[in-house]
Amino acid sequence: MIFDCDGVLVDSEPLANASFSRALQPHGLDWTVEETMRRLMGRSLASCIEICEAELGRKLPEDFLEKMQAVTYRHFCEAPLQPVAGVRAAIEAMQASGLATCVASSGSPDKMRFTLGLTGLWELFEGRIFSASQVPRGKPFPDLFLHAAIAMDEQPFACTVIEDSVPGIQAARAAGMRALAYAGAPYADRAALAAAGGELFDDMALLPALVRP
Repeated sequence: MIFDCDGVLVDSEPLANASFSRALQPHGLDWTVEETMRRLMGRSLASCIEICEAELGRKLPEDFLEKMQAVTYRHFCEAPLQPVAGVRAAIEAMQASGLATCVASSGSPDKMRFTLGLTGLWELFEGRIFSASQVPRGKPFPDLFLHAAIAMDEQPFACTVIEDSVPGIQAARAAGMRALAYAGAPYADRAALAAAGGELFDDMALLPALVRP
């Protein structure tokens, strides 16, 4: 079982994309939070920056990411950031049944340590957390999920990925893995997730039954 992090384990997407949207505005990119999520959700920060710079036709300042991340982390603490509803119980049930679990996210290792630590989920995956920074290409390419499968000593066809973004679903399918698309958030693009090859589900409480051997 390979879990994405943002939007699957931690309910970070609205907060993070609101910060990204506000940070872009002074630089001439007036995207709404919804537009920011549609264009960037599920991708690595490096990929997001490339997309924004292509849209602007110029580079963003060198300190853009550092400043934006500082604001985002502050918002995570103030909100505070929460686990996705029902996900901890689902993970514990799957682990108790003997299923191997890990995390494979577009987020950096430092970001995952922060968000999973803040929400109390780090302990469930410690030592089995993989980042797009460890592979040549992030989602929608399959590199990250294949890297996770190799590290977990599993064949790709024996892996199931839980994702909430179209690039993540595309990456899972490109890796030859089953892709479960969590669509329980209000912003979920159900049609796009299904078109990318995801099996939709709306409630983390259903997850253990969906992957029962």
